[in-house]
Amino acid sequence: MPTGATVAALTTSLPETPGGERNWDYRYTWMRDSTFTLQALHYLNLDWEADEFMQFIADLESNGDGALQIMYGIDGTRDLTESTRDDLSGYAGARPVRIGNGAFDQRQNDVFGAVLDSILLHTVRSKRLPRRLWPLVQQQATCAAAVWRNPDQGIWEARGAPQHYVSSKLMCWVALDRASKIAGIRGDRSAEETCCATAEEIRADILEHGVRNGVLRQHYDTEALDASTLLAAVFGFLPRGDQLLRATVDAIATDLTEDGFVLRYRTGETDDGLSGKEGSFLICSFWLVSALTVVEQVQEATDLMERLLSVSSPLGLYAEEFDTSTGRHLGNFPQAFSHLALIEAAGRIILHERMRELM
Repeated sequence: MPTGATVAALTTSLPETPGGERNWDYRYTWMRDSTFTLQALHYLNLDWEADEFMQFIADLESNGDGALQIMYGIDGTRDLTESTRDDLSGYAGARPVRIGNGAFDQRQNDVFGAVLDSILLHTVRSKRLPRRLWPLVQQQATCAAAVWRNPDQGIWEARGAPQHYVSSKLMCWVALDRASKIAGIRGDRSAEETCCATAEEIRADILEHGVRNGVLRQHYDTEALDASTLLAAVFGFLPRGDQLLRATVDAIATDLTEDGFVLRYRTGETDDGLSGKEGSFLICSFWLVSALTVVEQVQEATDLMERLLSVSSPLGLYAEEFDTSTGRHLGNFPQAFSHLALIEAAGRIILHERMRELM
């Protein structure tokens, strides 16, 4: 309150690696979080809060090309220029202590899909499409259609060279797929067909260039795995019985885990512009729970969920990462993304169980 924005975390510079440089300021609202936020709020029947958040998104100032930034201040501030407080040391002596976030002006092509999926979720839930949101739908769909072929920094805000990240292309597919569905709800058949055609073009490109040995990869020029490709299951990019989807989920469960928890990627295989190792990303483990449920591996999903629930803090909260060797939570705390993914994962398991009871 009073803006309706949500905050990624209330803290800054809690280290992802003890004593390392992966220390970020998360006291802002990310567009990437929007669809997971709306999903979680609606799961919990917090419809008023969901509407407040949608009103916040509708009021945001876009860039010159009509695209929303990847993040804003909780009052809608656009300039989040990053600086360091060299007179301070962070938790356990970690440096630097950062104020602001240098990723605010990065090009991350997943932002369009997150915004449009959240608008579709809210439209279906509220049974209406607010008139003031339709121009935003058109802008974000137009931007996604214009940039999906371009490399970007990816969902993890890598500070290395731009790449053709599979998850970014996938979220551009989400943008055009959801824009098509929203246009259908509005009765705009021309926009519906145009967006649908572009979505299919993006899907074909991903399947042609983003697959190695039957598995979705991090980007078009690597064999490396990336947990963000689990979003193919979360957002319905491929049908639940699809062999590529199953193989991708199995590969991440087998080859991108440490001590049963999922990594974002292996730092030795990824140019993220930083040094040092990081812990397992909790959101990625919750995504794996959701993905396992989608591909009907529900026992494996439930086992992983129980393992994740067992490592929460005494207050039942989670940071961004979990160090399996020490049992410590790492990164900013409490981290909204981790909890949003937990709610979705739990919701999917519960829904599956209830559907099975009705059969």
